[in-house]
Amino acid sequence: MRFFRGFHAPAGQPCVLTIGNFDGLHLGHQALLSLLADRASGQGLPASVLTFEPHPREYFSPLDAPTRLTSLREKLLLLGDNDVDHTHIQRFDAHFSRLSAEAFIQSVLVQGLKVKHLLIGDDFRFGERRSGDFAMLQAAGRTHGFGVEAMPTLSVGDERASSSALRKALEAGDLDHAARLLGRPYSIAGQVMHGNRLGRQIGFPTLNFVLKHRRPALSGVFAVGVEGLAEACVQGVANVGTRPTVVNTLQPRLEVHLLDWSDECYGAHLRVHFFHKLRDESRFPSLDALKAQIGRDTQAARDWFSQHPNATGG
Repeated sequence: MRFFRGFHAPAGQPCVLTIGNFDGLHLGHQALLSLLADRASGQGLPASVLTFEPHPREYFSPLDAPTRLTSLREKLLLLGDNDVDHTHIQRFDAHFSRLSAEAFIQSVLVQGLKVKHLLIGDDFRFGERRSGDFAMLQAAGRTHGFGVEAMPTLSVGDERASSSALRKALEAGDLDHAARLLGRPYSIAGQVMHGNRLGRQIGFPTLNFVLKHRRPALSGVFAVGVEGLAEACVQGVANVGTRPTVVNTLQPRLEVHLLDWSDECYGAHLRVHFFHKLRDESRFPSLDALKAQIGRDTQAARDWFSQHPNATGG
């Protein structure tokens, strides 16, 4: 997959397009992208996505914006896994936010991306104050010669597959429900960084990942599988949080202790799949108390994996 900054078609090539934030790439997103790839293949054109950075709600209301389910890098990897040919990353700023719905159609869809067919979710709104809707797009398509198609809502059980439903499941620690909404276990990808080696000092060496967003979508201690070290996921126990026993900081961190792995991993790009929540993060009165609890967490993770031998990543 190729990605581009802004909304200009590479070499002036027309495309079949969908638009959205695609945070988390849940089953609803996946169904939309599958239909996008089908429509693009039928017209012999690239399957293209227009997405925004930052999330519009982060721009308009940064203090109460929803937690990110995926970083931009993770989102691009997931889009590529779903047969997207081109992804256009549009910076959502003051200028772009003030584009009228009419200007959005003319500048972005017609002149910029040269859309031949547009596929959108059934709740898609666009332009300043979200004034543009499906009917406006249909009228513009008749004028400018592009097709417009709405993707109906996809439900999982009796619930609409959505990023907000996924956030609620992760916040509640319900990883089984999150996996149902995703069609795979929830995961976080990142690069292994050097830590302060405290885990090694107390007998539980960890892989350290600095989370790019201050509020991760989940927190606590988990049984996880780490993808990227071996052919199969390597089992481990992970902590997502601020490490209250060790440091006085609000910066969250993902730390993973691998159950049966001793090789160095610094600099590796890995994906951590979250299978089961063991407990909430806690503050302990001493490092000895923390060490004892990590030992119990490690055994609890081993016990869970022994009961779920087929747990794998996406």
